Formats: sequence, structure tokens, C-alpha cells
Amino acid sequence: MSRSRQPPLVTGISPNEGIPWTKVTIRGENLGTGPIDLIGLTICGHNCLLTAEWMSASKIVCRVGQAKNDKGDIIVTTKSGGKGTSTVSFKLLKPEKIGLLDQSAVWVDEMNYYDMRTDRNKGIPPLSLRPANPLGIEIEKSKFPQKDLEMLFPGMSADFTSENFSAAWYLIENHSTTSFEQLKMAVTNLKRQANKKSEGSLAYVKGGLSTFFEAQDALSAIHQKLEADGTEKVEGSMTQKLENVLNRASNTADTLFQEVLGRKDKADSTRNALNVLQRFKFLFNLPLNIERNIQKGDYDVVINDYEKAKSLFGKTEVQVFKKYYAEVETRIEDLRELLLAKLLETPSTLHDQKRYIRYLSDLHALGDPAWQCIGAQHRWILQLMHSCKEGYVQDLKGAPGLHSPMLDLDNDTRPLVLGHLSQTASLKRGSSFQSGRDDTWRYKTPHRVAFVEKLTKLVLSQLPNFWKLWISYVNGSLFSETAEKSGQIERSKNVRQRQNDFKKMIQEVMQCLVKLIRGALLPLSIPECGVRQYGGWEVKSELSGQWLAHVIQTVRLTYESLTALEIPNDMLQTIQDLILDLRVRCVTVTLQHTAEEIKRLAEKEDWIVDNEGLTSLPCQFEQCIVHSLQSLKGVLECKPGEASVFQQPKTQEEVCQLSISIMQIFIYCLEQLSTKPDADVDTTHLSIDVSSPDLFGSIHEDFSLTSVSMASLKELDQRLFENYIELKADPIVGSLEPGIYAGYFDWKDCLPPTGVRNYLKEALVNIIAVHAEVFTISKELVPRVLSKVVEAVSEELSRLMQCVSSFSKNGALQARLEICALRDTVAVHLTPESKSSFKQALEALPQLSSGADKKLKDHPLAKHQSLRLLTSNHPSGLMHRGPYICFPSFL
Repeated sequence: MSRSRQPPLVTGISPNEGIPWTKVTIRGENLGTGPIDLIGLTICGHNCLLTAEWMSASKIVCRVGQAKNDKGDIIVTTKSGGKGTSTVSFKLLKPEKIGLLDQSAVWVDEMNYYDMRTDRNKGIPPLSLRPANPLGIEIEKSKFPQKDLEMLFPGMSADFTSENFSAAWYLIENHSTTSFEQLKMAVTNLKRQANKKSEGSLAYVKGGLSTFFEAQDALSAIHQKLEADGTEKVEGSMTQKLENVLNRASNTADTLFQEVLGRKDKADSTRNALNVLQRFKFLFNLPLNIERNIQKGDYDVVINDYEKAKSLFGKTEVQVFKKYYAEVETRIEDLRELLLAKLLETPSTLHDQKRYIRYLSDLHALGDPAWQCIGAQHRWILQLMHSCKEGYVQDLKGAPGLHSPMLDLDNDTRPLVLGHLSQTASLKRGSSFQSGRDDTWRYKTPHRVAFVEKLTKLVLSQLPNFWKLWISYVNGSLFSETAEKSGQIERSKNVRQRQNDFKKMIQEVMQCLVKLIRGALLPLSIPECGVRQYGGWEVKSELSGQWLAHVIQTVRLTYESLTALEIPNDMLQTIQDLILDLRVRCVTVTLQHTAEEIKRLAEKEDWIVDNEGLTSLPCQFEQCIVHSLQSLKGVLECKPGEASVFQQPKTQEEVCQLSISIMQIFIYCLEQLSTKPDADVDTTHLSIDVSSPDLFGSIHEDFSLTSVSMASLKELDQRLFENYIELKADPIVGSLEPGIYAGYFDWKDCLPPTGVRNYLKEALVNIIAVHAEVFTISKELVPRVLSKVVEAVSEELSRLMQCVSSFSKNGALQARLEICALRDTVAVHLTPESKSSFKQALEALPQLSSGADKKLKDHPLAKHQSLRLLTSNHPSGLMHRGPYICFPSFL
């Protein structure tokens, strides 16, 4: 047979895979000139010529039959072109087993249908039509012992229809040696089954659509043929016979399958009922589950179940579902009330507060639970602060049944910010306060100081969480992600409206803190209307400056801690004002207490002179001043944001007056000690002057503290000096006149001079005694004292000489000799006044002749230069070698 055309060539097939009896469309070239020219068609080695329908030289439609090969070529054979070739292939899939009652779009080979009765050993439940091999790949049983698998997966099962199905157990048992590629294919099969299950009858219609079209075409062709023949309605016609046959076939089929179909319908109904019960078992058991989870505290589980039930049954019209859902809503409302009560319960941690707020937000609670929590915390903090004050006040009064709050300072765990107060307090109190301290000082802490520490500790333990709660409220982190998205706009409006309200809360807490501290330490700064609420401290003594410095340190650390929370400075201004007032009060009290200590120094004077000629009084005064200044060093130092203590003129004036008072008291003590016996020293009245702010009100404003103090000291020095000179000079001066006229001496009738008389020797010895006494105390004072003593002696001697009416020659010579001897002896300590007095005394004597002068000049006494008080190494002129003094030779 000759071939005039090219061999057929298959270039495409659609679809390129499928189960047997799948309808495919073959495309290519030279596929024949007509149906008669097509003499052969094989797909995967199976002859498909009987079902082939030639459409054109490039298209053939046929059905794939049963084939032994899974994949093969499409071979077309024609008379004109012979046996052809193929560039594509077709993959034949294994058909799924179809049960007796399953729908199918193609004819089912009755030899391969899925018979449930012959597959009972597979362990499939009666109501399940699932295949024994859900993965669709070959099962390869493993050799693992069943007992080992049961121990490895306790309480689980390899049966995929069981509620406790374990996929790992199933794979180990059935596919332990399966390759990874096969497992990937199993995943594809599972996806395909899931898609079919989801599509349901729609997939059945889509799969058999071509069959329906073919049936419709066949029926249309028969109908047209019958109409053309005119035998459509003729009795006994082929149409009538066909109708009868089909009716009988239908009735016979109904009779055969009626019982089976009835059982199927009943099974379907039962299955549907079980599915409904299983599906809505969640709703029916939800009220009881909510109760149990609330008791266990599993609020997250309750909220998740509620959200699920709300999405499924929130808008249901089924009465049964409505009833059960209403019961769920009742339980949820009770839960909202419970969570709100727990949220508003105090005390509570910040973590619990955030947790309850999120729960209420997820449950869509009415109102604003977060703001309610903030308000509750604000009221709780205020209540704690007032309760703290009442407890300490009652304990101070000795009310029974109250524990000592002072002991709580050591028993309580102090916050970190106040942890080092006990370590640094001693440095801030001054060394005078530190002496004699032991480990029991905490138990002696004044009630008001202990109250301030407890109060600040309380605020620092509560306010940070209160502030963080507000910050979380502002940035929305209190709420869950879902609630945040749904209520973000509404919440932003609330935040803007409540910023001022929260600012007032913080200010109220700060004002309460400040007023309570003022009521305890500065009661006069509290208005009368607030004394009962913030005061009530019945104390008889004022706190010392050391304890006030300790309180200032505590409040400063509190301010630093609050600043670290990034609280705006304007909300903390009241604390800064309190610190300033406490600093001013501390300075005032410290100076007052220093004045009291200095007032008592006169009672402690022991009159023991050291090597420098000083008693302990100046040293004690210096120590009091140094200790006072040391205790005020930290108080006067300005921390960041603090104002100077002396910024107010009133404070400057008061401190200046107190400082002057301290100097005046010390000066008065010196005066009292120097002028009165020990038993007569009285300084009790000075406390009234120290406490009086108008003591130095008349002092001119231009006078500085130094000028006033120096003037007072100079005045005291001059007064003490005059008293001492009077005390020492009067006896010497008083002894001159009796000494001169002792033994009825007469200047008119006396013997020639043989030396100075005893009165002059006695006067010089007394002057030397004064020198020795002053030099023992302070050698710097010797010139000042002796010069005044010499002035007094010379003045008295000049007076006595001027009172003499007349002198004899020997008397004049004796007087001149004694005057010159005294003058030359104290020459080092002569002053213009004393020189003038000696000159007047000499002028009162009769003038001697030149011969007499020469005679007096040559007198051995006139040449005795040792009469002078030597000045080689000592201002006094008396040579002091150890405890000895060189006296003039004529003595």
C-alpha cells in the first residue's frame, strides 16, 4: 500500500493525565483525511479506536481505556500516512475505588468497585467511607514492636479515624521505609482529597460535565430523528417502547436499591446528626467550661472560647443556640464584674493590673476600666499616706494596740533610693552629733523623722507603678492588639481629656506628701484649715539641726527618684519649695542650738592653761562653730534645681542676726568669766535674747557681720584690759605715797642719798610680778600691759612730786635719783604719756648746780645700766632664762 501523505505526528494531548475512561483531545499533524482514513489509535499501549472520534486532520477526541502501563505514547495510524509518532506522552492514574452508593460521572467497572463487605478487616467504622490508605501510596509495614510504639506514644493511636490519632505513629508503622519523594506525593494526594471534600457535589458536576453534554447531544439527535420520521407520538412506536423500557429499568433499579438507599439515607441522617452534635458540642458545654476555667484562673481560655462562640452564634436565629448563647453572655458578664473587682482591689502589682485591663478590654467591658484602675490607685496612695501619719501620731501619744513605727524602719525592706541614708546620715550631722553614738540610734529616731522616712518610702514604692500605669494607658500597651485596633480612636480622645485629670492626681499626691511633712516639721506653714488633716503632732521639743539635715537628705533623694521617672518638673515644684523651707529651718535651728551650746560654755570653763597660755574656752567655742558649719555644709549646698538658702532678704537678715547673737553670747560669757566669780556666772537670760528676732533690729543695714563682731570683741578687749590694769596698777600706785613718807620721811630734812629707798624697790618688784604673770599667759601682751602700768606709776609719782612744797638739797638729790632710777629701769616700756609724767616730776624738783649735776652724774647708781629692763630677746626687757628672771643689781 502506497502512502501519499506524511506519517501522523501527535504534538499535544489534553489532559495529559487521568484515570481510565478519561476523555482526551489529541492534537497534531496528518491525523487522517477522515473517519475512514483513521485505522488505529493507541494510548499507553491500549487500543482506543472504538471510542475515537475524528474531528479534523489535526484533532481527534477519544477515551482512554484500561492500560497496563502507567505512562506511554499516543500512536495514530492512518491509511494515507501509516503509523505515526508522538512527541508527548499520557500518564494513566490509578482509579479511586468507588463504593456502591458513590456518585460517578463515568461508567464504573464493576470488577473494581469498592466493596465495604469485603474490606471489613481494615478496621473502618461502619459510618465512615474513608479509604484504608489515606495517603494514596503503597503501605510498607514496619518491624517496630507494637509495645514500643505504645510506650513511645502513650494514650495515642495509629488509627487515623481515632480522636487520639498520632501522625508520627502512623508514619512509623506504615511508611518507615518510604522515600521522601513518595511522601511528597502523599501530601499532594491529601490536598487533592481535601479539595474534593470541600467542593462536594460541585466537583462531581465538573468532573462529569462532558458526559452530561454527550448525553444531551445524543438525546437531541434522537429527538430530531424522531421528529423527522414523524413517529414521536405514535402508539407502539420506538419512542414509546423506549420510554416503557426506561420506566421499567427505573422501577427495577428502585426495587433493587430501595433497601440499600434507605439504609444510606438513614446512615446519612445519623451521620449528620452526629456531626451536628459534635460541631455544636462546644456551645452546649461552654457555660460549664467557663465556670471551670474561671475557678482555675484560666481567663485567656475563657476569652478565646467566648470570642469563638460570639463569631459562630452571636447572630444566630436558632432558638436552642440563642438560649445557650444567652447563658454564655451571663457567665461572661459575671466574669467582667469579677475582673473589675480584682482590678480595683488594692494593693495589687502593676503586672496584675495590666493583665486584668487586657482581659476586660478583650471582653469589651463597658466604660474605661483602665482609668477606673488609675483612680483607684490614686485614692489608695492618698489613703496610705494619711494612715501612715495617723499611725505615727497615735504611737507618739502612746495609744495601746499600735506597734512602734520606729521599729519598722529596720524591719521593712527599704527602697534602693533610700538604702544608703543610714550610711550617709552620720556625715551630714556633724562630728559633735556623732560622738557617743552606738548601734541603738535607730531605735531612738524621733517619731517625726521616722514618719518622714516611712512616708517617702511609701510614696516611692507606690508612685512609680502608678506613673507607669498612666504611661501604659497613654501609649495603648495596656490593651490587647485586637482591642487596640478597635478602640484606638476612642481611647485617644479619652487620653486627651484625661491628661489634665491625671496631672491633678499627681499634684494632689505631691501636695499631700508635702503637707504631711510640713505638718510634722513645719507646722506653722500649714493653714489653720489643714492643721487637723495634716498636723496633730503634739511635740514639746524642736528637732535638732542634725535630724533636720537627715530629713532634708531623705526628701532630696525622694525628689531625685521622682525625677528619674520623668515626671514633669512643674508637678514636683512643691517638693522643691519644701526642701528650701526645710533648709532654711535647719540653718535657723542649727544656729540657735549653737548659741545655746556656746551659752553653756561658761559653765564648762576649768581655767587650765595650756602651753600657749590659753584655757579650753576658746577651743570649745571654735569646735562648736566648726561642728555647726560642718553639719550645715550639705544643707547649704544647692542640688540641681534648688535655690540658694539666702535668696530671700528675710532669711539673710535672720541668719545674720543669729550669727551676731552667737558672737555676742560668747563675748558676754567672756565678760562674765572675767568679772565675776564662778558661782556668780549667770547666762540663763541669754536664751530669751537669742530667740528674739528683734535683738539686733537697730543695727544699721550697712554693718557687716565681721564689723559688728570685731567691734564687740574690741570693746570687750578694751574693757577687760582696763579692768586688769586697774586691778594690777592700783596696788602699785597706792603703795607709792605711803612708801615715800614711811618713817616720817621729809623732803626738807633728809640725809644725803645712799641709794634708792625700799618703796621704789617694792614698786619695781610688783611691776616685775605683773610682767611675769602676763608673760606666762602671753608674751605678746607684756608691752601693752606694762606700758599702762608704767603710765599709772609715773603719773602718780609726778603728782606726788608736784605736791611737795619744798625740797632740801639732799631731798632734791634723793628725789631726782629715785625718779631717774625708775625711769631708766622701765625705759623700754615708756610711752609719750609716761615720759611726759617723768619730765613733769623732774621739773617739779629744784634745779641743781652744775657741780651737783656732775656729782650726781658720777654717782655709781647713775652708771648702773643694768637698771634698765633688758630687751635682748624679750619685749619685757627682763631676761627670762627658763623659770628665772634677772633683777636689777640695786635690788
